[in-house]
Amino acid sequence: MNTPTPEAPFTEPWQAQVFAMTIALNEAGHFTWTDWTAEFGPRVQKAEAAEYWRIWSEALVALLERRGIAGAGEVAALTARWQAAARATPHGTPIVLSAAD
Repeated sequence: MNTPTPEAPFTEPWQAQVFAMTIALNEAGHFTWTDWTAEFGPRVQKAEAAEYWRIWSEALVALLERRGIAGAGEVAALTARWQAAARATPHGTPIVLSAAD
């Protein structure tokens, strides 16, 4: 696994996506940066640099769950649906996520 650096903070596409999702949820008013740092800060202080984005993702899921926005199970189910849709989509074609069953 590559370690993020200031010059290349994202080593995988999902890292940029979870970052963008965090920004969008903050801008939509679902949580403040104070809420975010209270969740993320203690987790990341104990982590290795290579774990940064995994910790970020876990903190976001925990914050969403605490705020009643989405539970961990809902996030996992949506992630599985998204991954299946991505695998089924030819390269260069937009990924379409069908409505939940």
